[in-house]
Amino acid sequence: MVNAAYTIYGALGSGSVPVEATLTLLGQPYAVIEAPTWEGESQAAKVAVVNPLKQIPALITPAGETITESAAILIWLADRHPDAGLSPALDAPERAQFLRWMTFIPASIYSLFWVRDEPSRLVGDDAAMQARVKAATADRIADCWAMMESQLTPGRYLLGDQMTVLDLYVTVISRWGPRRVRFYEVAPRMAQVVRRVDADPRLAAFWAERFPFFDGWERLGQPA
Repeated sequence: MVNAAYTIYGALGSGSVPVEATLTLLGQPYAVIEAPTWEGESQAAKVAVVNPLKQIPALITPAGETITESAAILIWLADRHPDAGLSPALDAPERAQFLRWMTFIPASIYSLFWVRDEPSRLVGDDAAMQARVKAATADRIADCWAMMESQLTPGRYLLGDQMTVLDLYVTVISRWGPRRVRFYEVAPRMAQVVRRVDADPRLAAFWAERFPFFDGWERLGQPA
């Protein structure tokens, strides 16, 4: 089923990217309203009309409904197109763990970037305190990835041999700080999965446009 176009409020390399990747795999038409909210109030104001928190991503469905929260959007899209297999069926044995980890990521990892990206939100202008916050959040994120690794037995993908939106979600967020080089260290089996998603030929053109690879990207921001 092909719908009228979706609209996504998002930005390059942001939390909208797994949503855009999902729509790409589903073959659904969509348009992106670029709104890198971290670049200032004028960008945040674009999003405020659909999300009072001024956060991306936000999805406007063909029916005109607004959905926010990346995990909710991904689960809704995957369930809406069951033939694509991007989420386990409601009665599938993998469904419970799918929901577990789709909830764990925003609750335990994604939410930390609100602090990590702008530590002054909590500690003001003290440079030393900001550095401590960035180091502590990096450690916490790595610890969460390691815990997830310890609880999963991946196949070709995180929940077995079928790619789901969970794989897309982890693939994108693991590229944020503390970057892939540390993710590879703490989650070596999950690392094999995200590398497989990175290399998926169906997404090659998409990655090049929305979250491009470049020399040294895996350790960007990490000590040499």
